[in-house]
Amino acid sequence: MISNDQIKEKVAQKFPRARFEESLGMLSILVDKQELVELVRFLKEDEALSFDYLTDLTGVDYLKQEREPRFEVVYHLYSFKNNHRVRLKVGVPEEDMSVPSMTQFWKAANWLEREAFEMFGFKFEGHPDLRRLLTPDLFDGFPLRKDYPLRGRGERDVILDLK
Repeated sequence: MISNDQIKEKVAQKFPRARFEESLGMLSILVDKQELVELVRFLKEDEALSFDYLTDLTGVDYLKQEREPRFEVVYHLYSFKNNHRVRLKVGVPEEDMSVPSMTQFWKAANWLEREAFEMFGFKFEGHPDLRRLLTPDLFDGFPLRKDYPLRGRGERDVILDLK
């Protein structure tokens, strides 16, 4: 079994710019997107850590909060070997919504990244098939962004016109 403190120590040695948060016993690692690929490789391939399962990937929009960058991509990782979970957070500025794809590490990232692309507008560089998954091809906008209108933009009218 590995503890949050041991994970922090191992990550901080290799990635000194990484930051850490802990809430309700769960560790979050905050990293710049330039270091994301190497950190994920380390978390997955290091024998003591062995975070071999991507359980979820989502986005967060911090619109109207005193915080930069506006968006975050959040990865929820699990280690079967250690029965331990960790969150990985990457800040994404609105001006550059690109993030490296994690499909090279986990096949599950394929659909999860497509959903985050569609709902928030993240562009996962290197993704093998980044296209809409849940909404029609003509859909305009990103429904999980905080500035998306609560009643939608008339998508239902567009869909009805297509029939």
